[in-house]
Amino acid sequence: MAAVLVTRPVRLPLEPVLKALAVAACYYVAGRLGLLGRVVVEGVVVTPIWPPTGVAVAALLVYGVRVWPGIALGSFLVIASLTTPQVGTLVTVAGNTAGPLCAMWFLRRVGFRLDISRLRDGLALVLGGLGAMLVSSTAGVGLQVLGGGLESGEFWSVWLAWWVGDAMGVLLVTPLLLVVVGAAGRLRRAGWTEMACLGLTAVILLPVAALSRMSLLFLVFPLLIWAALRFQLAGSMACALFASVLTTFEANAQRGAFQNLSAVEVMVKLQAFNGATALTALLLSAMVAEQRATRRSVQNACNELGEVLEHLAAGETPPGSAASHAADTHADDRTAPPSGPHPDR
Repeated sequence: MAAVLVTRPVRLPLEPVLKALAVAACYYVAGRLGLLGRVVVEGVVVTPIWPPTGVAVAALLVYGVRVWPGIALGSFLVIASLTTPQVGTLVTVAGNTAGPLCAMWFLRRVGFRLDISRLRDGLALVLGGLGAMLVSSTAGVGLQVLGGGLESGEFWSVWLAWWVGDAMGVLLVTPLLLVVVGAAGRLRRAGWTEMACLGLTAVILLPVAALSRMSLLFLVFPLLIWAALRFQLAGSMACALFASVLTTFEANAQRGAFQNLSAVEVMVKLQAFNGATALTALLLSAMVAEQRATRRSVQNACNELGEVLEHLAAGETPPGSAASHAADTHADDRTAPPSGPHPDR
């Protein structure tokens, strides 16, 4: 008897290392881009939107836990680009790594789908982003207080800015990255004309809303609704991220709707706008995707029922039904040769 040789695909040991290095590079680039809109709160550098947290959560969801060293390395490189690394830097790096890991653990426990095709997936990402980023913000700001670089009375203002910035990175960047890697819904190939109209409207309307002194930021939300209804996650999150980034730069320059406001008022107004924008785009697009999936399921069930009724009206047994299966089994029994030895004559 010949031996059966079972072959299995051999994975190169360098694959996890290359993925981790790629994640570190993406984390660093996202961090440098995020620092372009940085603000200083009580002497601590924070960003209203911190894209690396979105990169980290998306990488963990797509590639798994094995890429966490890339997150830690990317976080260390970003900090090293700002200041000389010290012993306390390791605490900040640990917090920046633990936050996305907690978000991934929570999302997997609640059955999160990468395509974000259900409302519960959108809600899970919101809860995971808001909850898990408590770890990174508490570790980073707590280190500043313990190290003497920040007074205890200044803890909450810096902590709130840090936490909201990390959470906005998850809510705005993670869904868009899941679309880019193909894990979430894609843009429809049909409707390029409408897509071009949406993009042109966004390019014209969003700067007007952000630059106007009359505080016209509410004009962004009809655009988000249009994008979510017609292009779901890809369109709505792209518009939301563009609006949030543009508004963040205007807030840092204290122009338009943020003119003549104190630093605290600017931060509160900006974070409220970014949060409302992210929640509207994410939850509405998830709701639309869920309703479309339900409609497709109902349509498929109606089509199958119509085929069954057509066969019954023609006096035929519907294919795939229990009666058809029983008839096929009975016919096979009649045509099968008898088992057992034949008696000799």
